Amino acid sequence: MSVPPQTSSPEDFRFYHPIEIRYGDIDAQGHVNNACYFTYMEQTRVRYIGSLGLWDRRAFDSIGIILAETCCTFLAPIELTDSIRVGVRTTHLGTKSLTTEYRFEGEAGKRLMATGRAVLVAYDYHQQQSIPIPPAWRDALARFEGLQP
Repeated sequence: MSVPPQTSSPEDFRFYHPIEIRYGDIDAQGHVNNACYFTYMEQTRVRYIGSLGLWDRRAFDSIGIILAETCCTFLAPIELTDSIRVGVRTTHLGTKSLTTEYRFEGEAGKRLMATGRAVLVAYDYHQQQSIPIPPAWRDALARFEGLQP
């Protein structure tokens, strides 16, 4: 199944994280390996939820979300010398899940290189089951993104 690229613009994203391209990220074709895009999405997601005060990045069990689905659409190769940033935004708050979108940009937003999406489920790691999105998370994400809580 093919996922069409997002039609959003850089202004639709309120949070960006700069990514340092490491030498080890480069594959035999001379560009960033496909798997690294998912790591970049994860790095950006961690910084995003941390910036909203939803996780202190210390106790893994306290994060309260688990990745259910993710995808990436590759639009242009990223090379070692590229300066990129990844934007993330929450586009949907369900009862137990939320959807985030990603925008990989080069040249300070002038070049769209990839898009991505992830579905995250609120999760109690001790009980090993999904739970409703905690009110504090719902409120913080809705307020930041301008969504209905």
